[in-house]
Amino acid sequence: VQLQASGGGLVEAGDSLRLSCAASGLTFSSYAMAWFRQAPGKEREFVAAISRRGSSTSYADSVKGRSTISRDNAKNTVDVQMNSLKPEDTAVYYCAARPGVVVPTTNSYDYWGQGTQVTVSS
Repeated sequence: VQLQASGGGLVEAGDSLRLSCAASGLTFSSYAMAWFRQAPGKEREFVAAISRRGSSTSYADSVKGRSTISRDNAKNTVDVQMNSLKPEDTAVYYCAARPGVVVPTTNSYDYWGQGTQVTVSS
C-alpha cells in the first residue's frame, strides 16, 4: 500500500492550499481516508476524514469551516482544501487509510503517507 501526499508549500496567512493524496495497492473504496498533521514538538493530530463513499465527513474544530475534504474513488485520491490558513496550521500533513468507518484517532489508521510540509507565514 502506498499513500503519496502532495500539495504542501510555503504560503502567507489567509492563503489557501489544496493537499492531495494518491493511493495505490488497496481497494480504495473500502477505506475511510483521513488527514492528520504534526507540528514540531507536538503530537500528531486529526484534521479531517471522509467515509468510504464520501457521504460522511468529520473535521477537527481547529479547521472546521475552513477546510473541505473530498475523495474520488475512480482516481483513488483524497484531497483537503484548506482556506484562510493561519500560522498555527504549520505542520507536516499526512494522509491515512483504515478499512471501515471514519474514526478521528491517530492509532486507528493502518496505512500512512510520507507527509507534505505546510508552512504558513504571518
